[in-house]
Amino acid sequence: MPLAVCATPIGNLDDVTLRLLDELRSADVILCEDTRHSRVLLDRHGISGAKLLSYHEHNETKRTAELLPRLLAGERVALVSDAGMPGISDPGARLVGAALEQGVPVTVLPGPSAVDTALVAGGFAADRYQFVGFLPRGAGALTALWRELAGWAHPVVAFESPQRLPGTLRSLAAAQPGREVAVCRELTKKFEEVVRGSAAEVSARFVEPPKGEITLVLGPGEEERDLPGALEAVAELVAAGVPRRQAADVVSRLTGASRNELYRRTL
Repeated sequence: MPLAVCATPIGNLDDVTLRLLDELRSADVILCEDTRHSRVLLDRHGISGAKLLSYHEHNETKRTAELLPRLLAGERVALVSDAGMPGISDPGARLVGAALEQGVPVTVLPGPSAVDTALVAGGFAADRYQFVGFLPRGAGALTALWRELAGWAHPVVAFESPQRLPGTLRSLAAAQPGREVAVCRELTKKFEEVVRGSAAEVSARFVEPPKGEITLVLGPGEEERDLPGALEAVAELVAAGVPRRQAADVVSRLTGASRNELYRRTL
């Protein structure tokens, strides 16, 4: 049997697929980041008798060694995290890698994503964006990240703790006060909130730590990376016979400049 990597709701427990429920009912063992958290989901959907086993950042190595023989023996194992997709800023990548190395097939059951949800809810939906995971804690590392992202001409999505959010927003406002930001709090839950505005405005809104899970979305950077050079590169490719949209896409990938902007300004 394959290892089943299962995306779970990011908040609203009704955001499940029929396929996920079937997998959880059928599994010989369900690996959980927090068994108490996963039990709430199972109880909500009437799944009883499931065998739950903890699998988190502190026991990943030990559990992986324990589970590989069971997977090789044909047991049906489902891997879940507290919310979203295991292995994406959550435990799971180690077990998936080890299973594949041993020839155990891996199947992924897709589901809710805080990244995609926040990107659209924040009004920054685009054909290209960057996900940077959890933001660094140190002030210097944060400042360096803002500097790196200043020239990124596409939205950026990150996770942040509510306790650190005010300091993070102050840091961003000091570096790029006009950059558009969306703070997405408690996505898909009863008290969902999306606060949009410039970094300076949103920082003033969150002087104190809020409650709940936070996903932060930054709009496109204020500085464009060598736009004149990128425009020239597109023009040269078009002159050589490359279709304009294809040329704009290639140069966008190489420079970080907006593909739409490159296409429009070289017409």
